[in-house]
Amino acid sequence: MRQKVDRPPPAGKLAAPRVRSDRTRLLLLSFLMLFVELVLIRWTASNIVYLAFFTNFVLLASFLGIGVGFLRAHRRRDRFPLAPAALALVVAFVTVFSVEVRRLGEGSLQGHFGLPALPQWVVLPIVFLGSAAVMALIAEGVARTFARFEPLEAYRLDILGSLAGISAFSVLSFLGAPPVVWGLAIAVVFLVLGEASPRQRAALAAVVALLGIHSFVPGQAWSPYYKVVATGPLPDRTVRIRVNNIPHQAIHPIGRLVERYPFYRFTYDRIAGNPLEDVLVVGAGNGNDVALALRQGAERVDAVEIDPVIQKLGATHHPDRPYDDSRVEVHIDDGRAFLERTDRRYDLILFALPDSLTLVGGTAIRLESYLFTVEAFEEVREHLNPGGAFSAYNYYRPVVFRRYAHQLDLVFGRPPCVDRGQEQGRRTQAVMTVGVDGDAIRCASPLQETAAPPEPATDDHPFPYLQGRAIPSNYLWALGLVLASSVGLVRAASGRLARMRGYLDLFFMGAAFLLLETKNVVQFALLFGTTWFVNALVFAGILLAVLGAIEVARRSRLPRPAFLYAALGAALAVAFVVPSQALLALPVAPRFVAATALAFAPVFLANVIFAQRFRDVGSSVVAFGANLLGAMVGGVLEYGSLVVGFRGLLLWAAALYGLAFLFGRRHLRPS
Repeated sequence: MRQKVDRPPPAGKLAAPRVRSDRTRLLLLSFLMLFVELVLIRWTASNIVYLAFFTNFVLLASFLGIGVGFLRAHRRRDRFPLAPAALALVVAFVTVFSVEVRRLGEGSLQGHFGLPALPQWVVLPIVFLGSAAVMALIAEGVARTFARFEPLEAYRLDILGSLAGISAFSVLSFLGAPPVVWGLAIAVVFLVLGEASPRQRAALAAVVALLGIHSFVPGQAWSPYYKVVATGPLPDRTVRIRVNNIPHQAIHPIGRLVERYPFYRFTYDRIAGNPLEDVLVVGAGNGNDVALALRQGAERVDAVEIDPVIQKLGATHHPDRPYDDSRVEVHIDDGRAFLERTDRRYDLILFALPDSLTLVGGTAIRLESYLFTVEAFEEVREHLNPGGAFSAYNYYRPVVFRRYAHQLDLVFGRPPCVDRGQEQGRRTQAVMTVGVDGDAIRCASPLQETAAPPEPATDDHPFPYLQGRAIPSNYLWALGLVLASSVGLVRAASGRLARMRGYLDLFFMGAAFLLLETKNVVQFALLFGTTWFVNALVFAGILLAVLGAIEVARRSRLPRPAFLYAALGAALAVAFVVPSQALLALPVAPRFVAATALAFAPVFLANVIFAQRFRDVGSSVVAFGANLLGAMVGGVLEYGSLVVGFRGLLLWAAALYGLAFLFGRRHLRPS
């Protein structure tokens, strides 16, 4: 039996006002859907430490929920009005059952008011299912309006609303807006949509109130990366900084710093003959390392810190006022990106505990991952003066320590000098120092390793904290939960999975496109920095490429689909063959042009194929739901990069588009 075709009412004098209203409604709903998704990702990760390095857990829940919402849209009862209540319940759960690290080194977790923390196996399923439910209810409202338009027009309006959503959230992040502002924005959109029954208003008021409680905590600020809470100054003049419920840094007067943490002096003991005319501090943070460099006689310091709020705390509260010194120039930037752009050379380059507690755009890499690859160490070496030195310190796990030591040996041609400090659980305080030549540092006994070193981290496989090329067991557990939940929820929502059988090609397109998106995010993070601004521009660029593909499909006579698939395969092959190092060697402007062409050509072609196919689907909401569920599976497959690297994801994407071609052959006809 032929599936029912969802179409808007015929155009006419009486229908026109309704169409205009529907158009505005779909824009607002799409805005709301993406905005709430971003709020859930940010809110849960800032309050539950289990999500610190698994932020795309909520992203996967969002994809699942949106797909389920679209598949439910055929049912008689509209569940969209329940969305405010569901959102209030999720916000309340995260508020009441937040999980924080009490003290580093002890591995101790606690909940709200000092109560014992709920275990991970309880919290993560509730957060996942709750987030999926919220997004499903909102997506059902989107889908019911979506179905009133021709498929491509609906898709176009959805993308425009999504662009507005990501732009609004990016602006609020730039302004450091607290959660109460996010809640007010959500409430306003619901009210404008007309969802204003007494119960819905009460639920929205609860959301705003709960988010408000977390917005006016003394010493709290919201950076684009973290919830930052500063405590102090304490009687000993220290200021303690927590981010996302984890102790992160502490501001110390320099005298107290070197007395309490002697390892800060080890670098300078090794480079006693270095004139220190120019020093680069990456991970300058609250200013401790900058203040120490000045005390050691540095004549000029470039202080690079990615988080503006943490740097501002140092500028405001550090008792030695290092950021007020005329010898210091502050750069709010990614450390690797700064190295790529500057032509200055240094007597000392110091990686000062650059250890973030968040991931890049929901991917599997951390903000500092590209600082600790072989290629990054090569970049460091190129920026050292003759007689200069590089030093890095942190609390290292054994495998990470051995990996970095091996990489320094490979790049500098000699093993680093190592000074060890205190032990902190399974981690050891250590300082690695190596000179650009043999006489640059004082080191009578360089590190001697007898065991085989771990595989080096590279720009294609930037996972320095992994034991090897494998997916950690906790990730496998969580991904298993995602897949098991997905099967059950999709079956319950759609009734018969056979409804999606005719859209398997769109399912595979969704999975492949998510891998393309991931590859683009990490490639631009490498080429231009892991800052929130770069990430926001990439996501906006992807949405603009999608919008461009829709407009081409709407207004042009397209080539045969088989030709478009061939062009897509060629674009993927070119993107695979061209190494990132070739782009890094270019000046910034040509690099941007080349990176944009390589990254967005496959995105554009893939979406032309999708738009051409989507234009004539029988049920736009089922087809779009299948595509979104494919994207969720692509989010799971993204973790394959831990094994094959990010270039390998392009091969997986090509294979998935090949499956889309095979399963969609009967739809391959000229426009």
